[in-house]
Amino acid sequence: MKKIFDEVSLKCSEITTKHYSTSFSLGIRLLDKKIHSPIYSIYGFVRLADEIVDSFHEFDKAKLLNEFKENTKQAIENKISLNPILNSFQKVVNKYNIEWEHIQDFLSSMESDLNQKKHDEDSYKQYIKGSAEAVGLMCLRVFCNNNNKLYNDLEKYAIYLGSVFQKVNFIRDISADYNELKRVYFPQLNINEFNEEEKNKIEDDIEKEFSLALIGIKQLPKSAKKGVFLAYSYYYSLFKKIKSTPADKIMTKRIRIPNFTKFLILIKVQLLNVFKLT
Repeated sequence: MKKIFDEVSLKCSEITTKHYSTSFSLGIRLLDKKIHSPIYSIYGFVRLADEIVDSFHEFDKAKLLNEFKENTKQAIENKISLNPILNSFQKVVNKYNIEWEHIQDFLSSMESDLNQKKHDEDSYKQYIKGSAEAVGLMCLRVFCNNNNKLYNDLEKYAIYLGSVFQKVNFIRDISADYNELKRVYFPQLNINEFNEEEKNKIEDDIEKEFSLALIGIKQLPKSAKKGVFLAYSYYYSLFKKIKSTPADKIMTKRIRIPNFTKFLILIKVQLLNVFKLT
């Protein structure tokens, strides 16, 4: 029965999410149970594409990514795939009317990681548009449950949230991206001259987007509000730790939030009256 295969597919996406991301998994725990499955499915899809470009160095990554893109298209059109992650993802795309534009933007950003090592202002914005903003908009489709007016009202805030998460990831991973993958995402940045002044410019931009994103979180449906606010709280905690770390230290280690601190943030958000976020 296909129902069994669909359940197995979803389980693959859930296992993928929990194995790769503690913080994302914690955020899903505070979402309403009815939207756990679609968010697991979106993350599983995103994670699989990201692994192709970041991890499969001994294989033809361009070929794998192109095959993945074609298989994604076919899965959505046929409403089934023998790839469990894609089978799980296509159900969400079709149920919540997620636009192919967002999926295409995401895959284009992944493709750029194969060859583009440095960015100017335009390519930087385009990368963020695909890599994080598009994923935020996919999730927003689920949160709004086909309420197009609500989606349109919150769209710009979801873009801010996706953007700020991505920029925090960029500065957290600046050392690994350069030393291991030879990538520099921040436009016109000479990595060998990364100093407090450059770091402060990046942080000022990030701080503004955190403030704008919070406006949208307060307007989310109750079913999604706490889960998204938990992710926001985790990233803001990580950002504060980055701000307190000197630029030269950022270049030598990856800043992390200990699991114990993540669970403290989880408890704090769980105890928060959701209406205080309105």
